[in-house]
Amino acid sequence: MRTERAGVAVAILALALTAGCGANDNKAPAVPKAATGSLEQLAAKAKCEPNISTDAAELRQANCVTGDGKYVLATFATDRGQREWINEAKDYGGSYLVGRKWVVVGEAAVVATVRGRLGGEVETGSSHHAQNGGGTSADPSGHDMSDMPGMDGMEDMPSMR
Repeated sequence: MRTERAGVAVAILALALTAGCGANDNKAPAVPKAATGSLEQLAAKAKCEPNISTDAAELRQANCVTGDGKYVLATFATDRGQREWINEAKDYGGSYLVGRKWVVVGEAAVVATVRGRLGGEVETGSSHHAQNGGGTSADPSGHDMSDMPGMDGMEDMPSMR
């Protein structure tokens, strides 16, 4: 009797494990391991020709315009510097793709696309600042992100829409 129950348990376990292994067109694509490298190396992986706007020892930042949309790619000298930057920037709302010592800032759909190339974790900023929408750097919720750290020069970039 015990052998029979063990066999049934193994069969149920095998069925449960293989049930999710079939073809599923609704399944999200696999996210690669978070990329590493210099600003230029990350930009190449993201298929962006970087327009460097800040080139300092603690922060390098570039504006990217691709067929996916426009976004900011920034690299940091330290993990602490990165986290401080993100914490300040998140007060302005928006979507952030975060890897080790780098971040991508842009609209949620653009960040999701870039994540497929660079990996990383998506973080979302709070939108508790009451601002009027409609600016050239507005996120999907209508918040003007033009004065957000890292968005310098984005208002002059041609839209890809």
